[in-house]
Amino acid sequence: MTTIENLAGVPSAEQLASLANELFPDLTGSILTPAVADTGAVPVPEVNAPGYGLPGANPEVLSPVSSYAPLAQSPEAHSDPVIPPEVSSIGAVPEVNTSQANVPSAVPTGAPVSAGSYGNTPDVGSAAGGYEFDWEHPFAYGGSSTDPYLQTVESAAAPEAVFAAQRSDVPTVSETNSAGYAPVVMSQSQAAEGGKKIDAPTSLGGDSVAKDKGGDAPYSSRDESIRIGSKTLAQIRSDFPILSEKINGNPLVWLDNGATTQRPQAVIDRLKYYYEHENSNVHRGAHSLAARSTDAYENARDIVRDFIGAPSSEEIIFVRGTTEAINLVANAYVKPTLAPGDEIIVSILEHHANIVPWQLVAQETGAVIKVIPCDETGQLLMHEYEKLFTERTKFVSVTHVSNVLGTVTPVEELIATAHRHGVRILIDGAQSVAHIPVNVSALDADFFVFSGHKIFAPTGIGVVYGKKELLEAARPYHGGGNMIADVTFERTIYNPAPNKFEAGTGSIADAVGLGAALTYLSQIGMPCVYRWEHELLQYALKEMKTVKGLHLVGTALNKASALAFKLDGYSDEEVGKRLDAYGIAVRTGHHCAQPVLRHFGLESTVRPTLAIYNSPDDIDALVKVLKTFA
Repeated sequence: MTTIENLAGVPSAEQLASLANELFPDLTGSILTPAVADTGAVPVPEVNAPGYGLPGANPEVLSPVSSYAPLAQSPEAHSDPVIPPEVSSIGAVPEVNTSQANVPSAVPTGAPVSAGSYGNTPDVGSAAGGYEFDWEHPFAYGGSSTDPYLQTVESAAAPEAVFAAQRSDVPTVSETNSAGYAPVVMSQSQAAEGGKKIDAPTSLGGDSVAKDKGGDAPYSSRDESIRIGSKTLAQIRSDFPILSEKINGNPLVWLDNGATTQRPQAVIDRLKYYYEHENSNVHRGAHSLAARSTDAYENARDIVRDFIGAPSSEEIIFVRGTTEAINLVANAYVKPTLAPGDEIIVSILEHHANIVPWQLVAQETGAVIKVIPCDETGQLLMHEYEKLFTERTKFVSVTHVSNVLGTVTPVEELIATAHRHGVRILIDGAQSVAHIPVNVSALDADFFVFSGHKIFAPTGIGVVYGKKELLEAARPYHGGGNMIADVTFERTIYNPAPNKFEAGTGSIADAVGLGAALTYLSQIGMPCVYRWEHELLQYALKEMKTVKGLHLVGTALNKASALAFKLDGYSDEEVGKRLDAYGIAVRTGHHCAQPVLRHFGLESTVRPTLAIYNSPDDIDALVKVLKTFA
């Protein structure tokens, strides 16, 4: 039988596919995928795979828990996580623009592949012993072989094995532990008192290796064996120049990430390039630099859109940070809808930035604020949340992750419950977006807000995501240039969103820096970032429990990032100062979350918080100094 493939002069399917891909290189994915010879190449899933709107997501492997909430597990049940249930009310995920993705149809064994603006970057064929990203099972290490979320990969070393390979308890005066730490040096009088005091900072040492640029590296040699997506932990740490700083003669251990994160060299370089080659005000300029600056600014908006899975760039508004973002939504969208007696629901876990704006709005309108309570672990009481809704409920605003307790709230259920009652909801993602992959389309969030400086970007930049129809209904927040289409003394016609909410000259360079930060994370892969931080958190919880007199504050099973604690017999300030003497930066105080702390009978805590560049050595250093208080 004669077919089109074997007619004389007619190109084969493979040739047609190759030609089509060459002629239309800018289209997402491949128009046709040529047949791949059996050479050991590993096929890469489609860029627009259904299920999450994330490249490489396999809906048959991962059920659509759309926020990728961290696995709910206790340290005692480390290898048998409890997975949050699916939420049946969440519909199909709209196809998300992934035009920046450039995924080949096949990957040579061992070659890292960029999966575009969402990340999920695999490292196919990585050497055994490091963390590997597996396309078929994105969380593929350390879990139960029967668990569809966590499939065991025999070649990947479990984090506990990596952590335990080179460490021991706090050394005595005459010991040095196997991680290479020098002993804490004490005077004879201190030793006679049992070694409980330290008058002056002494170096904790470390198993340092040289950086490419020379000098001491801010990581130990074991970090080379820990792979997080497309990079090793050592590579990630070397990407952040400030981690090479010495504080009081000791390497900086940055555990104040909940307050702000550090910036990778890629962000620093992008800001420098902007000011050297693109600096101009955006929009309306007729000259070349205006065009360059506008392109850079709007490209950053597109990167944010893709990073959080928003359907359109028009739904991304640049603001100064999460605080301004919440104030914008409160005043531009919610306030005009309120009448005396109407109700706004928040939770007890909230940062002051998600309390005070609603109080101001309530005072001006006569509205009432209702509060979702939490249990003794810091987890929200969802049955009580349901009871708060009445016919007067107009809005809900809840955090995704508590900045003090680290509690990960069940945002899928929070959103679904609000929508079931016909109420709109805002999710404060300030403490989640750098740690947990987020897809606002899958979540069906009405508003989602976050700050750039908590996700490795510059200060002074933040994001409001809002559904298009809600932004259209909202009134302007500020008035001025850029947000107008036409102005007379009698009336003003406003531009559509996002310009409607971006009056005046914004933080253009900082927005560009935010784009660079999100690109950096995407190249590593947010699911890999999440999984690493989850393992590190479990390790930290286990080690901190060995410190005599230490009491963790916030012990919800579903927890991320924060490790707040109290230490018997010492003020938080004393603890913070001694840690700083050894170069360890933590936050002390009420953390702008006084209501939840007072719920636990506290006015302040010591709060270490984790990020992607933190290492087992950082935890060991923290615990080592804390044990000197005993």
